[in-house]
Amino acid sequence: MPTDIIMPQMGESIVEGTITKWLKKPGDKVQRDEPLFEISTDKVDAEIPAPASGVLQEIKISEGTTVGVNTIVGTIASDGEAPAKSAPVPAPEAPAAEKAAAEKKEAKKLAAAPSPAPAASATPPPAQEPAEEGEEEARSSPLVRKIAREHGINLSQVSGTGLGGRITKQDIMAFIERPAAATSAPAAPTQQPTAVSIPSRPAAPPAAAAYPGDLVPMTNMRKIIAQRMIESRRTSAHVHCMYEVDFTRIVSLRAKHKNAFEQRNGVRLTFMPFFVRAAIIAVQQWPIINASIEGESIRYHRQIHVGIAVALDWGLIVPVLKNAGDLNFLGLQRGITDLGERARSKKLKPEEVEGSTFTVTNPGQFGAVFGLPIINQPNSAIMGVGGITKQPLVVTDREGNDSIAIRSVVHLTLSYDHRLIDGAVADQFMALVKKTLENWTEEVG
Repeated sequence: MPTDIIMPQMGESIVEGTITKWLKKPGDKVQRDEPLFEISTDKVDAEIPAPASGVLQEIKISEGTTVGVNTIVGTIASDGEAPAKSAPVPAPEAPAAEKAAAEKKEAKKLAAAPSPAPAASATPPPAQEPAEEGEEEARSSPLVRKIAREHGINLSQVSGTGLGGRITKQDIMAFIERPAAATSAPAAPTQQPTAVSIPSRPAAPPAAAAYPGDLVPMTNMRKIIAQRMIESRRTSAHVHCMYEVDFTRIVSLRAKHKNAFEQRNGVRLTFMPFFVRAAIIAVQQWPIINASIEGESIRYHRQIHVGIAVALDWGLIVPVLKNAGDLNFLGLQRGITDLGERARSKKLKPEEVEGSTFTVTNPGQFGAVFGLPIINQPNSAIMGVGGITKQPLVVTDREGNDSIAIRSVVHLTLSYDHRLIDGAVADQFMALVKKTLENWTEEVG
């Protein structure tokens, strides 16, 4: 018997996922645990492995389609079975939505038509319409219903483009973003544009580059990033401070030890663990930086879970280095490298992008002198690392004599929530980060 391919539940709060790309086509051989398709959820983008070895027999759900968890999206046949389909099946929700819209439209025409049609053919459609509208809420996920309640939206007004007319998250968000278009016309006429514009576009980044003047839909990740950035700005009272750090000592230390470090430990020596370690030392001195606001109370977290922002070709993600305060320098480097590699290869688990208490981001890797990052909620602070450049600095020796020297310099910024963190505390925190980096004494492993 063929093996069903199931849309997995990537975390307790995840109720649906979008298939962004099939990595195999019907008729292709697959090995168990080999990457089979890519999905996008509210938490992560991930590659889903094949549940069995054999031949990809059928693709039931096409790219760009959002379905609930545990939905059968395809089947794998054993090597001896012939593929049931030779090509991907078109997305089932578009025809279903179009058919439902057409039936509603035709029913209304029949009900209003003056022609002497038989009573039996004219009366059922009006009776069916309320039943269909009453079923709209049942054809939606808990997340969609939660969003609808928060925005005071009647789901009977929202066109469902999912399987069997199911309302997806994209449908409800599109309805919220276009309130005028959604309320200015009856429900039936608005279904068709929604069904065409949302599911027919893939959620993954377009294969070809967009050109000036093109209008392309946001990916799921871009929508989530946009929503969270706005929410953070509305939630936290953002204030920023910036410190200039003489990074020469660490630049020299890394240059001296990087080859031996990699040979000994099997991982490259980068600058990021220096910044993370300095921040951890300062957090241990000023734990309010690691705290968060819960209602009218302050949650002081026992552990330091550091979010490390990773830039991807298709967006930004912040995997979390759990219990970072318990790791030595080598442990920090290994953890940072592992999270970065798995973020870029879409192998992160949902729990690995949750639970951060403090975040570090590195806009300097692209040449920025410094950045003013937005706080990663529910954190109360995020440290931005600028580019490392050589600059003339005034250097004072032990006898108090000043001279000008070429030094490696980095600018660090702290964005903090002024509701919780006072400016004096933020400055003292950053002063300790600066002191730790300029006078580095810890072994690099």
